[in-house]
Amino acid sequence: MSTTSTVDRAFETALYADTDAALDTGASLLAADPAADAELARCGREFVAGAWRRGWQPADVVRFVRRELEDAHVRLLARLVVDEDAAGDGQSPHPRWAAQLDEVRELAEQPARTDRFTHATTALELYRLLLRLPSLEPLDRPQATGASASHHPESRMLTRIRALLAKAEATEYPEEAEALSAKAQELMARHSIDEALIAARGHGKDAPGACRIGVDAPYETAKAVLLDAVARANRCEAVWNETLGFSTVVGFEADLEAVELLYTSLLVQATTAMTKAEAAQRKGGRKRTKTFRQSFLAAYAHRIGDRLAAVAEAQIAEAEAEAGTAGGQGAGGAPEPDLLPVLAARGVAVRDQFTRMFPDTVTTRVRGVTDAAGWQQGREAADRAQVRARPRLPS
Repeated sequence: MSTTSTVDRAFETALYADTDAALDTGASLLAADPAADAELARCGREFVAGAWRRGWQPADVVRFVRRELEDAHVRLLARLVVDEDAAGDGQSPHPRWAAQLDEVRELAEQPARTDRFTHATTALELYRLLLRLPSLEPLDRPQATGASASHHPESRMLTRIRALLAKAEATEYPEEAEALSAKAQELMARHSIDEALIAARGHGKDAPGACRIGVDAPYETAKAVLLDAVARANRCEAVWNETLGFSTVVGFEADLEAVELLYTSLLVQATTAMTKAEAAQRKGGRKRTKTFRQSFLAAYAHRIGDRLAAVAEAQIAEAEAEAGTAGGQGAGGAPEPDLLPVLAARGVAVRDQFTRMFPDTVTTRVRGVTDAAGWQQGREAADRAQVRARPRLPS
């Protein structure tokens, strides 16, 4: 029996019949023919490439496989993604795609010791899932050229912001967390405004893009509302895909990066505050933890949205005041573009891009918000979250 016919028979038996018996039969065929391993791996790389053609990105597929299957499937997928990338055209990918590949490579390095039958079963279960991935709204996968192919100028600043937020989340001292979060917020806001003004001067080719951010269970509705609030405050638009467990955020690159970082940090802050509040409730004899948590996170997201909107307005006013003090001149004495029209034009561009990608969207109501104590404590936690604009700190 040829190697190709072994794989073909295994696929015909197992991939298109969703039963355990068919899966065992297909895995037995593959396990009995070591010569079929190379062809099995080649088919896996083709399934991964097919996912890219249907609009998926490395982080999307890893997140979905982790949600639907087991760690062994994630490790196998990671190896297939790395091998598929190595067999590509050799061009440097967009920095966001490259960063996702770096994370996948770490997963691919994890050891996988198993018997042949178990490996074959894992491969067939993974391939079943990859074959059934739906098509997504395509995100740009541009090839970087010139200097951007080897250097991402925002990486150093983003590393600094991540470090500040990580320390703010880890410290037990509120004053330290407040100072660290303030500095991170300042850097994000400054970077976004600077990028907008640079593009307006004609020194950069800037257009809206998009990224996907995981929104995981439990309480995913409240988490999606929180992400939407963060996106809007950073001049982005978000749409939630409840079925696949992510939101797509549309905006300019600097703002997309700010949304990812700030959403993650606020989610950590909210979860920490919710856990403490829930512990206090249990000491008082409460047992309805699910409704308390849902109401807490929903209130937190609602209140954070109000606070972030106010902070965004304050940051713009500060930047305008600084521009007025400088006499409306930028570096080298060149006229500085007016900030408000610049931001308004970028807002229109984001909205147009969002509408092209998602012409039909629906509004989702937050369900299960029935716990008054959870709602009240969620609002209070949002008021304590570190998002306020403050005077610039020394570098």
